[in-house]
Amino acid sequence: MPSLDHTIVHSTDRFAGARFLADLLGAPEPRAFGPFAAVRMDNGVTLDYADHAAGGKEFVPTHYAFLVTEDEFDAILGRIAERKLPYWADPMHSLAQQINTHDGGRGLYLNDPDGHNMEFLTRTYSEELLTSL
Repeated sequence: MPSLDHTIVHSTDRFAGARFLADLLGAPEPRAFGPFAAVRMDNGVTLDYADHAAGGKEFVPTHYAFLVTEDEFDAILGRIAERKLPYWADPMHSLAQQINTHDGGRGLYLNDPDGHNMEFLTRTYSEELLTSL
């Protein structure tokens, strides 16, 4: 079965975006890899932040979801609180400064500096939940 190796994350400042995520995750400092600032996940996948250069056109912010342990979630939520960052319980950002408890887990959403919708969740959503949303 194929597996994801890396993906490119468009950014206005590759190291600022990569450091924002790495800092929230408690991950190592992003490393330079050619034109990218790479953030390596525990499963070997990298998010390669690239300075956006599409002839002045804006890029569309994207959604990235990170499955984390309960302890990691607590640490991430603590870092968000320390920085007084806004976060939401839902992807539409209507439930401010709340977390969700879907499928008995916990989850939240926040925007990174480039407007990407970052999700941190402790349980993968069940098929039943996904079809009910």
